[in-house]
Amino acid sequence: TTGALSNSDSSNTVESMEDNPDGGCHIYRNGYYTNSISVVEGILEVNIIQMKSIQMTESQAENALVDFVVTCQGSLPTDVCTVVSDPTCQVSKSVVCDPVAVTNECLLTIRRAFEEPGTYCINITLGDDTSQALASALISVNGGESI
Repeated sequence: TTGALSNSDSSNTVESMEDNPDGGCHIYRNGYYTNSISVVEGILEVNIIQMKSIQMTESQAENALVDFVVTCQGSLPTDVCTVVSDPTCQVSKSVVCDPVAVTNECLLTIRRAFEEPGTYCINITLGDDTSQALASALISVNGGESI
């Protein structure tokens, strides 16, 4: 393909020539095109700033509850997904996604339940229509208390 571009009244003219594999003929195409690009900031960074065990009574101690306090920079997220995996972050045990309503500052508290004691890899992903950002942490859950 060969082509030539010329600029005329903010429109671009494209002329191209393609070889036709059947008979060696050439096809000429002429036309105008326009294009626009929108640059969006997106979610730039996610940080888990606190992991806090929720104290429960013995009758509520079926699952250990942990609150994750998360901040972000850039645009405000519209959804949050939490992936709980084994300590190597290779085998996923659960995935929970929820919509979020963040107004003017990106500060979220995400509560997740853990069915049994152990060490887990936590991946928290914040997303919006154009971007996603991820933060990871290891957490040790010991029978209703986390460290």
